[in-house]
Amino acid sequence: MTSRRDFLKKSTLAVSILPFLKPTKVFPKSISKSVKPVVISTWHFGVPANDEAWKVLSTGGRALDAVEAGVQIPEGDPKVNSVGYGGLPDREGRVTLDSCIMDENANCGSVAFLENIMHPVCVARKVMESTKHIMLVGSGAQKFAVENGFKKENLLTPESKKAWLNWLKNSNFTPDPNLLHDTIGMLALDINGNLSGACTTSGLGYKIHGRVGDSPIIGAGLFVDNEVGAATATGTGEEVIRVSGSHTVVEYMRQGYSPMDACKETIKRVKAKMKSKEAETQVAFLALNKEGTFGAYALINGFKYAVYSPEENNTLKKSDYLN
Repeated sequence: MTSRRDFLKKSTLAVSILPFLKPTKVFPKSISKSVKPVVISTWHFGVPANDEAWKVLSTGGRALDAVEAGVQIPEGDPKVNSVGYGGLPDREGRVTLDSCIMDENANCGSVAFLENIMHPVCVARKVMESTKHIMLVGSGAQKFAVENGFKKENLLTPESKKAWLNWLKNSNFTPDPNLLHDTIGMLALDINGNLSGACTTSGLGYKIHGRVGDSPIIGAGLFVDNEVGAATATGTGEEVIRVSGSHTVVEYMRQGYSPMDACKETIKRVKAKMKSKEAETQVAFLALNKEGTFGAYALINGFKYAVYSPEENNTLKKSDYLN
C-alpha cells in the first residue's frame, strides 16, 4: 500500500516536470521563415484582382493590404456586372453592395446594403480599424463612409440599367446558376506566414430590395483563422449562410482535411440542407491553409478560380464539383 508520504513525493515530482512537457499542437501558430506568398480569388475576374494583390505580396507586404487592393479591381470595373460599379441592380433599379474583410488577428469589418460608394471593401476596413463594431448597414453605412471621406457616386452604368429595364419586361427571376451572383472572394498568405481575406459583391442580380447575402457575413462568405487557414464563398448566399460555409471549411481544415477536401465536405452539407432547386443553384468554396496549400470545390460544374504564387503565374483553374 502506498503511504501518504510516498504519494506526496510522487505528486511533487510529477508537478516539477510539468514545465518540461511540450504540448502537442496539430496546427502551430507560426510557420517557417521560408513561407512563399500566395493569393487566390474567385472567378475569371480574379486574374486582374490577383495582379494587383501580387504587387503587395511580392514586395513583402501584408496580406490584409493585398486583399484590399486586389478586390478593388473588380469593384471598380464596369464590365463586371456582379461586383461594385456596373453591378446589376435590385428589382427597383438600385445597386446595393455587400463587403467584408478579415485579418490575421481576427479583426474584421463589414458593410451591407451600401449604396453609392465605389469601394465597399475600403469602408469595411475603415469599420474594422476605426470603430468598435464589425458591421454597418444601409444608410448608416453610407453616412459613415461619407463622413470618412468616401465620395458618393452613381454605380448604375448605362449597360446595367439597360439590362434591368429589359428584365422588367418579364420580371423573370430564373438566373443562370453561374451568373448574376459571382462574388469576388480573395485569400492571401504573406511572407510572414499571416493570412487575410476579403469578400465583396453587388449581390444577386434583380434581388428583392433589401436582400443581403452571405458575402458581408463573417463566417459565411469569409472566415480567417491564422492558426489554420482561410476560406471564402461564392454562389447563392442563402445556401452558404445555412451552413456557416466559410467557417465550416476552416473547421474541417482544423481537423486535418486538405483545403479541397474541406471545401468538398462543406459542399456536401450545403446539398443536404439546400432549399433551392439544384438546377438554379451554384455554391462554391475556396480555401487556403497556413502552409500555402489551396483548394476549391463547387456544387455544380462551372466554377473557376485564379491563383498567383511563385509557382503559379496567375493561372485560372477549374474546380471539381459534386453534381
